[in-house]
Amino acid sequence: MKNELEATTLKNLQAELKRFFLSYRFALQEIETKINILQEEFKLIHEYNPIEHISTRVKSPKSILLKIKKKNLEPSVEAIRENIRDIAGVRITCSFVEDIYKVSEMLQAQNDIEVVDVKDYIKFPKENGYQSLHLIIKIPIFMSDRVENVYTEIQIRTIAMDFWASLEHKIYYKYNKEVPEHIRLELKEAALQAAELDRKMERLNEEINILKANEAESSLDAMPIVQLAQYLSQLPLDYSSKDDQD
Repeated sequence: MKNELEATTLKNLQAELKRFFLSYRFALQEIETKINILQEEFKLIHEYNPIEHISTRVKSPKSILLKIKKKNLEPSVEAIRENIRDIAGVRITCSFVEDIYKVSEMLQAQNDIEVVDVKDYIKFPKENGYQSLHLIIKIPIFMSDRVENVYTEIQIRTIAMDFWASLEHKIYYKYNKEVPEHIRLELKEAALQAAELDRKMERLNEEINILKANEAESSLDAMPIVQLAQYLSQLPLDYSSKDDQD
């Protein structure tokens, strides 16, 4: 009887854990769908795609256990769900810094997304030079018997920011987080150079946008003149009226 009870308890626990991780997978699918829709619409309206790449991940059980230990949490599904808010993660890579804020605004404008926290590491970089815009959101997932509001972390960064962050992570992993001081200084200098590259590309993009706008305005101005000339050429030479003579 005891063995049967233990087996049933274990089976229920396994089912609960599977459903727990499924909710985070479903949250990522919801976010990806939203991003794809916004991306297609933005491209149609503005003839431009602000997003270069999207990647998603669900934290591994090992990473979650390490975070439970670090935060000194009770090892329960409820405690994990409420206190670890980056189990589901989305990373969006953009071309330019201004695109980061455009994408962020579009996502935050979604009626069914609750924005829990925003951390702007672009305006206020971390001490090591890290830059990115982080959003913690809640998104509803409609299960068969309930609606779950699932925490998801969204990181939005430029290609340069992503390149630096990826290499910095690999270096820290290789040194087991005990990185020598001179390497930390070099990494911070590299972060500053990446930020300067973003600013330079932003300026170039702004100049190109101004040139495009001027060309479009010139085209629009030229059209009415051509149409007016065609209209006037069809009028009789003596088009004065009695009212004009008065």
